[in-house]
Amino acid sequence: MPEHHALSPATNAVAAGRPDRVQGTPVNPAIVLSSTYVSQGKVPTGEHFYARAGTETWHPFEQTLGVLEGSAHPAVLFSSGMASIAAAMSLVPPGGHVVVPRHAYNVTIAYARDLGVRSGISLTLVDIADTDEVVAAVRGTDRPASMLWVETPTNPMLEVADLPVLVEEAHAVGALVAADNTFATPLGQRPLSFGVDVVVHSVTKYLAGHSDVVLGAALADDPELYERLRAYRTLHGAIAGPTEAWLALRGVRTLAVRVERSQANAAELARRLAEHPAVAAVSHPSLPDDPGHERAARLMDGFGSIIGLRPVGGVAAADAVVAALELWMPATSLGGVESSLERRRRFPLESATVPEDLLRLSVGIEDVEDLWADLDQALRSVGAA
Repeated sequence: MPEHHALSPATNAVAAGRPDRVQGTPVNPAIVLSSTYVSQGKVPTGEHFYARAGTETWHPFEQTLGVLEGSAHPAVLFSSGMASIAAAMSLVPPGGHVVVPRHAYNVTIAYARDLGVRSGISLTLVDIADTDEVVAAVRGTDRPASMLWVETPTNPMLEVADLPVLVEEAHAVGALVAADNTFATPLGQRPLSFGVDVVVHSVTKYLAGHSDVVLGAALADDPELYERLRAYRTLHGAIAGPTEAWLALRGVRTLAVRVERSQANAAELARRLAEHPAVAAVSHPSLPDDPGHERAARLMDGFGSIIGLRPVGGVAAADAVVAALELWMPATSLGGVESSLERRRRFPLESATVPEDLLRLSVGIEDVEDLWADLDQALRSVGAA
């Protein structure tokens, strides 16, 4: 391509990480199933020597995600999203202070609390949408934050952070900023472009996109942080299997078309749900009256594919809706081609400030009329309409 022509993210999802254009070579990288490599006793100087330290099957996905996030380095692929979160939080020094959204992935909060027990790290939970509250927590009363952890939109409440402001304030006190970009995907926002230091993904979700692998990834522009993430993976053994890495690469090739369809479906479903007589509340940043709408419209390229739904009738109605659905899949996780939902507060680790009747909907790529017909009949069947 001409030097002045920058490829779009949709094109990079398909084109990045391909093998060299040499006559007779395959257009897709192969899976290499080997735990070790020929090594003649010399200290390795960049070549592969043992699969825990690196394998060519990881690299195409790592390169592709690095390009999509606009990173100076390839991504670092991990065995799970939690492994990438643990790697990012390993950057917090013993006795440090971490500020985390009160509504974040519940295992992220549980891991931060575990760090507090093991490493003397203090944890402050904040409403990430309340910029003043977050800034006050980052500045601290006794000591400033060592790391600000951001989810935007949050899981499962879909709050949207004013990311540029929070990054500036955190850096002013010397704190690192880590952002979980799983919900938005790099097609929805690129946190590194706002100055975020570390980005993590549950590759299991939208990037792989087919609910058939468990993987994670982390990215950093700073060379030292990047090398620390790579070293953590090697030392802790949190490595991806080659087959999973290959499946994730195949999944990310269709990321743009999947996200486009699922976001359009989510926006239309949210609009209809907001008018449904059996719905007490619905959350989606596409809705003009949603608290996160202005920020999402200003900072993101799209509103995402997750909807928060609270039916009339409380917990009993929420459970009844899940049971009555025929097309939507009752399942945890999210980001697959199939539409799924779950009541989040059934998990003991979920934040006590998440409403007990909240249903988190992960909207897939099915025909929107089929998804709506199933939701409508389930809502009406509980007797609230």
